[in-house]
Amino acid sequence: MTRAFQGQELAGFLRQGFPDAVTGWAGDCLWIDAPRLLDVARFLKDEPSLAFNFLSSVSAVDYIDHFELVYHLTSMTHNHSAVLKTRVYTRDDPSVPSVVAVWPGADFQEREVWDLMGVAFEGHPNLKRIMLWDGFPGHPHRKDFEDVVSY
Repeated sequence: MTRAFQGQELAGFLRQGFPDAVTGWAGDCLWIDAPRLLDVARFLKDEPSLAFNFLSSVSAVDYIDHFELVYHLTSMTHNHSAVLKTRVYTRDDPSVPSVVAVWPGADFQEREVWDLMGVAFEGHPNLKRIMLWDGFPGHPHRKDFEDVVSY
């Protein structure tokens, strides 16, 4: 059975190298300051005692006052998992660093979040719509989306 890292335990690993990156934890979740996301992702993958070499999902939640990005990580080497989260507190052009350089499997998942929620991923090699057509007005999974498309 895969062991889930508790947020506080994972924060302990990050405190030495990234003392300002951790913004909180609860249960098995750890929140990271958005600008530090890429550095933390590299550390989580490259640190031999953690070796989070598999990103199983990237998703986003719209809480109206902020977007929360959720990353589910697994170490195939050590058989443990972690949930990493970050928040973006703007609705106008929200963005976070892309983790495609760390986990190439994030490619389509980041594009899906961009397409449906409008959260951009800085440094993504090909950030374009993946579900909807070019020119689609807006991002339909946002809570403030108004359906202006007639079918």
